[in-house]
Amino acid sequence: MNTRSIDTAVPGAPGAPGTIGAPTSADPEYLAWAAARQKRIWRRRILPALGIVGLIALWWLVIVAFGVKPFIAPTPWAVLETLYAKRDVLLDNLLPTAFEAAGGFVLGNLAAIAVATVFVHNKTLQDIFFPVVLMFNAVPLVAKAPVLVLIMGNGMEPKITIAALVCFFPTLVNMVRGLESVNPQAMELMRVLSASKTEIFFRLRLLNALPYLFSALRIAASMCVIGAVVGEWVGATVGIGAMILQATFNFDSPLLYAAIVMSATLSGLFFLLVTLAERWVIRWQPEAAP
Repeated sequence: MNTRSIDTAVPGAPGAPGTIGAPTSADPEYLAWAAARQKRIWRRRILPALGIVGLIALWWLVIVAFGVKPFIAPTPWAVLETLYAKRDVLLDNLLPTAFEAAGGFVLGNLAAIAVATVFVHNKTLQDIFFPVVLMFNAVPLVAKAPVLVLIMGNGMEPKITIAALVCFFPTLVNMVRGLESVNPQAMELMRVLSASKTEIFFRLRLLNALPYLFSALRIAASMCVIGAVVGEWVGATVGIGAMILQATFNFDSPLLYAAIVMSATLSGLFFLLVTLAERWVIRWQPEAAP
């Protein structure tokens, strides 16, 4: 079971809130623990920021050093100017993409959880349909999109479906793994206590599967935006995907890169929401060692 690093104090840690006989602020052990915790917090904030700044600096350096034409790759400053000058257009196109990605995220993951539950309780169905799901997932996304547009029309439905399909397989695989990898001794204890299948599922299997589930949800949080954008490439007139195509055909590279930045920001926001939800739901995992 994978663990995560959290910023909240772990019960039993030196000076942690709620710990019986917690040391005072003058305790050297408490001060060392608090300093290490604060260092981890700042490390997780500063290092990603340095990585982003370094990437932007490298991007700018390559353009200046090699004299890259603006219609091929704009400077970061040109992209920033486009983000500000065309912010209304970008936001208007971001909203449909966000709705499609969020709808696909919810539908795809709910379907994956339901199917994983059925598979765990019925091995015959799992043996029959899991290879089918694997083969369907092997079909390229750009090949599924036109088929879904022909079936569902040119509205939001095929885009939401494509985003859901992108989320479905990773969540299904992780959820099945989490539901099946329960401790055999805990399972035997539940059976000795005459627990029903429902009680075993909610009190043992589901709790064991939550870390696996949130690992998949973090992947799906980024993939759902990709699915929505790819769906918009097939016949859409609004959305970030449609804007990317229009900017490409018009050789408007600042707008193209601005649209990519908006889609990446949307993926990052979804990822952040899933991470916050994980911290709120899974509270029993220990804090990672420094």
